[in-house]
Amino acid sequence: MSKKIFTSLGLMSGTSMDGVDLSIIQSDGINEFELILNEYCEFDEDLFLKLLELRDKLYTSKDLAKNFKNIIEVERNFTLFISKLVNSLVKKKSITLDLIGFHGQTILHLPKEKISKQLGDGNLLSQLTKTKVVNQFRQNDLDHGGQGAPLTPIFHFLISGILKTKFNLDFPMNIINIGGITNVSQIKINTYEKENLFAYDIAPGNCLIDEWIRKNSNKKFDFNGDIASRGEVNNLILNQTIDNFNIKDFKNSLDVKNFDISFTRGLNLEDGCATITKYTAYLISEGLKKIDEINKLNTVNLYLCGGGRKNNTLIENINEYLNNKKINLKNIDEYEFDGDFIESQAFAYLAIRSYLGLPISYPNTTRTLKPISGGIIEKNY
Repeated sequence: MSKKIFTSLGLMSGTSMDGVDLSIIQSDGINEFELILNEYCEFDEDLFLKLLELRDKLYTSKDLAKNFKNIIEVERNFTLFISKLVNSLVKKKSITLDLIGFHGQTILHLPKEKISKQLGDGNLLSQLTKTKVVNQFRQNDLDHGGQGAPLTPIFHFLISGILKTKFNLDFPMNIINIGGITNVSQIKINTYEKENLFAYDIAPGNCLIDEWIRKNSNKKFDFNGDIASRGEVNNLILNQTIDNFNIKDFKNSLDVKNFDISFTRGLNLEDGCATITKYTAYLISEGLKKIDEINKLNTVNLYLCGGGRKNNTLIENINEYLNNKKINLKNIDEYEFDGDFIESQAFAYLAIRSYLGLPISYPNTTRTLKPISGGIIEKNY
C-alpha cells in the first residue's frame, strides 16, 4: 500500500521580522519530496513595527503576563495578515492544501523555563483558511527535556538524501543555516538511526548585524554585506568583546537576546557594522571548528542556507578565520535548493510528520530525552 502524499504549506517568519516565507511541498513526511512553490511577502510597516516593539519588551516569563493584552492584539493582527496571504496564494495557484505548518513569530525563547513563545493563532488560521493547521512545534520538545531548537535538522536529513541521490555528494554532510541564529546539522549517514544526525546552535547569525542596521539607518539589513565592506573593523573593541564572551559549549539553544551590540556604541554606521560582522564571523567559525571532520585531513564541504549566506563580508570573514582548515563553503543553491526557503519548506515537512505522529526532534538535535513528535493540530471549520 502506497503512502499518502500530503500537500503542505510551510510558513516561516524569522528574527528579522521583515516578512514571511511561504513554501508549498508534496511529501509523505519521510523520504518523498517535491517542491511546488516558494514565495516571500514583506510585512507592512505597521505590523513590522508592532512585532519589533513587542519582542523588545519581552525578556522574562513575567513580561509575558505583563504584556498579555498586547500579545493577544498583535497575535491576532499577525494571524489575519497570514490568513490573507494563504487564501490569496491558494486561490491564485488553484491548490488544495492538506496541511499548513504555521511556525509563528518567535518573541521569547527561554528553554530553561520550558518557554518558547511564538505569535500565531493556529485555531483562527484554521478557521479562516478552512485547512488543518499544525503549530506550536517547540513545546513538546521543551516538555521532554529538549531545548526546543533547532527543529530543521530532520528536514536537512531529508535534503542530504536528495543531495546524495541526485548529485552523488558524499557523507558526512554538514548543512549550516545562517539565519538570525546560526545552527549546524551534521548527517553522518542517511539512515534514520539517531546516532547519524547531530545538530546544535553555534552562534548569532544575522541578528546582531540586523539590529545595528535598524538602529543606525533606515534599512533593515546589510544587503550583501555592502555596509560592512565599507567600514573598518575596530580591532581593539573586537578583541575585548571576544575575550569577554564566548560560547563554552553547544548543548543549549540560542536566542537573539543572548547577544547584544552595546560594545559598538560610539562607532559610525560602517565601522560598527564591520566590527559586528567580524565578531559574528568569529563566533560562527569557532562553532564550526567543533565539527569533527574539520580537524581531520580530508576537505569538508559545508552547505550554506539562510539569509546570511548572501552576506559576502560575513562569508569572507568566516573563511579568514578558517583559513588553516580544509573546508569548502558552498551555497546550497548550487544544488537546486533555494537557500532562502529551507526553513519554510522544513515547517511544511514538519507539519506532515507532526500530523502522522513521527519524530521531529531527537536527543542529538535538541537534547530531548527521546525521539518525539510535536506540534498541535488545529481544525476549526
